[in-house]
Amino acid sequence: MSEIKIITPAELEAKLEAGEQLEIVDVREDEEVQMGMIGEAKHIPMNEIPANLDQFDKEKEYIFVCRSGRRSENVCHYLQEQGFKVVNMTGGMLEWTGEVVFK
Repeated sequence: MSEIKIITPAELEAKLEAGEQLEIVDVREDEEVQMGMIGEAKHIPMNEIPANLDQFDKEKEYIFVCRSGRRSENVCHYLQEQGFKVVNMTGGMLEWTGEVVFK
């Protein structure tokens, strides 16, 4: 299994503050994202990813986020096997110190 690229919460926050256009996907459950999520993130729960592959573009790189970084890592392995460019945010929202929004 090939390595998954990673990004730390601090690195991601710095990229967002620099105005970079990033594709961020939060794979937590509905009740988890109600506690706050990264404003630029799109919410697709982990178990709905396979049914939503048409929402992903193989030319773009996606950063996946969950609570601790484990579920998003699993999603990254799955999508990388499908030919997508993926990055896992290590530490997840537990280590995110940036702003959050409530959707």
